[in-house]
Amino acid sequence: MIYLELLWTFIQIGAFSFGGGYAVLPMIEKYVVQQQQWITLSELADITSISQMTPGPIAINAATFVGIKVAGIWGGLIATIGCVLPSFILLIILAYYFFKNSNLSFIQNILKGLRPAIVSLIALAAISLTMIALWTNPQGDLLSVKNLNTSGIVSATISLLLLIKFKMDTIGVIAIGAIIGIIIHII
Repeated sequence: MIYLELLWTFIQIGAFSFGGGYAVLPMIEKYVVQQQQWITLSELADITSISQMTPGPIAINAATFVGIKVAGIWGGLIATIGCVLPSFILLIILAYYFFKNSNLSFIQNILKGLRPAIVSLIALAAISLTMIALWTNPQGDLLSVKNLNTSGIVSATISLLLLIKFKMDTIGVIAIGAIIGIIIHII
């Protein structure tokens, strides 16, 4: 039964995750964290961080991580297949349509309409991850200084500085973030 739940959950995520990358995070949060309660919001933030360090799209990496946590290796495989299947089927149909018809204005108009929605999904994911990283209790009093996560603020500030001022590669920033996390944990 858990395999079917994993498959169906990640088919839904895969079917409606337009925009890729961080745009999928609100859907993963809704289905995996809130509805199924397979992982916590904090674990989702961890999975997102790990997914940035591993090759492949965030949605597929998250599906694999969640599936393995919930039901072992087979769960990871089934969740990953569920996440990929809708895109695979849609891509086959679109590729056939694309190569059969030279005029794709209908498809282009659909994509133009989706772009603003994708931007809002990415913004929502950014807000959610920011709250997890910068506050000790994202559901608590966000204006309270006591609720601020100083190590998260320091790490985020250093990361932004490295990205914007020094134009550092994202992999380098992730590696430095991991090192900062280790140092903070040791201290």
